[in-house]
Amino acid sequence: MANDVSTVAGGITALVGAAGAAAVGIRVLRRPVPYLSHGHGLAAAGATDPLPAALRRGLGGLTVPVRPGPHGELFLGPGAPQPGRTLRRLVLAPLFARAQSRGGRLFRDQRVPFRLVVEFAGPTRDAETLLRAYRMLDQQLRDHAPLLSRCVDGRIESGAVTVAVAGIVDARALLAAQSRRYAFADGSFDDIGDRSAPAALVPMISEPWTRRFGWDGREPIPAEERHLLHAMVQAAHEDGRTVRISGLTSGSRAGRRAVWAELAAAGVDVIADADQRGLVTFLRQHPPVRTRPAPVRRSTPAPAGASSESF
Repeated sequence: MANDVSTVAGGITALVGAAGAAAVGIRVLRRPVPYLSHGHGLAAAGATDPLPAALRRGLGGLTVPVRPGPHGELFLGPGAPQPGRTLRRLVLAPLFARAQSRGGRLFRDQRVPFRLVVEFAGPTRDAETLLRAYRMLDQQLRDHAPLLSRCVDGRIESGAVTVAVAGIVDARALLAAQSRRYAFADGSFDDIGDRSAPAALVPMISEPWTRRFGWDGREPIPAEERHLLHAMVQAAHEDGRTVRISGLTSGSRAGRRAVWAELAAAGVDVIADADQRGLVTFLRQHPPVRTRPAPVRRSTPAPAGASSESF
């Protein structure tokens, strides 16, 4: 009998110990991922639901291709619109619901806005359709105004999410015409020093690596290209802009890692790539050098704990 009691007691102890270990395991599994403000995911053209993976990995931004529908609604992907696969349903609604449920932040340690780039793609290029689509996007953003970075009469206020529009030829004219707006235009290095594209309209320069550089990461980077990269990033920062560069879209991961390393060393603010898993691993192992662009004039003080590297 005593042995039976001992056996039962030992079993209970073991169960309690196992439960405790399981609880510890759950806590480990639920440990929040660090917010990688320097990391940016590029959604694949055929991705059915690109946002959850980017958030799960802690990436600080995501570029999603969209295509206007016949009534102005934006559908994910450059292909034919598919019912239910809208930007509002799959990206905007869950993104803002998460921020609202977490006190205005997407991540506990978020200090820089999540950068959402809405890239217009597909064959539809007529101005009327694109204008209608932007108006639809603008209205959907206004529904979540408290969570968004905004520009009011040329002055910027930071929010949990900064939205940029790419792929519309006349996007800048549309945006500049609004005294209060909740989206910005994606820029290029050609905008540095251009008074028609002030930092309040084009706060971030965004270019693919291969537009200006031929190095693919397989051999040491040529000194001329390294010097050009550092000079361009410095010029952009002095002009009050942040810089986002896309990694190589093809080739080996080793080659992309070499490019990422050079981007980080040059002080590039955001590294973007379709290889989200590889990029996250790299950024956690090799945090980029933190360089701060010249501050953009704001109408109100930045939120408590926010970085001046806002866009």
